[in-house]
Amino acid sequence: MSFSIAFVAGVTPTKWTRIWNDRRPDVPLSVFRTDPAEQIAVLHDGRADVSLVRLPIDDTNLSVINLYNEIPVVVASKDHETLQAETVLLADLAGEHLLQNPDDVPEWRDIADEIRDGTRRALPPMRDLDETMEQIAAGVGIIIVPHGVARLYGRKDVVSRPVTGVADTQIALAWITRETSEDIEEFIGIVRGRSRQSSRTDAGAAAAASADAEEAPVRSDGRPEKPPRKPKKTDKAKAAAKAIRVAAAKAKPAVRKRTESSPGRTRPTKNPNKGKGRGH
Repeated sequence: MSFSIAFVAGVTPTKWTRIWNDRRPDVPLSVFRTDPAEQIAVLHDGRADVSLVRLPIDDTNLSVINLYNEIPVVVASKDHETLQAETVLLADLAGEHLLQNPDDVPEWRDIADEIRDGTRRALPPMRDLDETMEQIAAGVGIIIVPHGVARLYGRKDVVSRPVTGVADTQIALAWITRETSEDIEEFIGIVRGRSRQSSRTDAGAAAAASADAEEAPVRSDGRPEKPPRKPKKTDKAKAAAKAIRVAAAKAKPAVRKRTESSPGRTRPTKNPNKGKGRGH
């Protein structure tokens, strides 16, 4: 029994496959590269257990975990003037000829001179990206692709630079949901960087937590009861100190408190001479 991993061009699964071989030497790996058009087809026809895909995809009946983003780069001939800078603005590429479907790069399509003017010419015959790179090296046009793709097909007579204004692409792990297995769970743990122990126990822990939640008593408002507070180490000491204070208070002789009545407020006494005229 083996475990099959498919990956789209530009993805390098070497680190993950090495960890798999260390952890699961009993399950040999089958690893192969796919074309973008087949990156999920290999799941549905059973050629692969999991597939490292480039989004977007049709995720019907699939589980998908995003792994990382890829920056877009423009690839042109080595002596291309615009690519002498470290980073290229998309607006600076509006006058270029794109050697790919403009819908693959909608940000460029929306500002391209050849699209707006209707002067875009047919693409030369190119069976794959190797032949596209030959056209680029000859100065025929440019392409805008994820960095991983440019690195995979790079050559000395072309150059690539990050391009601003184009959205990143995402690399994800996909598999058929109903066919989730222990091997797939293991590989998910590997790509997420979990340890050997956690990658095997996370699913069980989650299931146990779910079962505990179902059995827990609930209050009248529907919320689960709070678990009883665990006694702290200081609780016993506090209780003992309190008992000593109570005992000491009981041992003291009772002292009768002295009470004094507080003088009330008195009304002022009328002056009998007040109001009488002088000389009386």
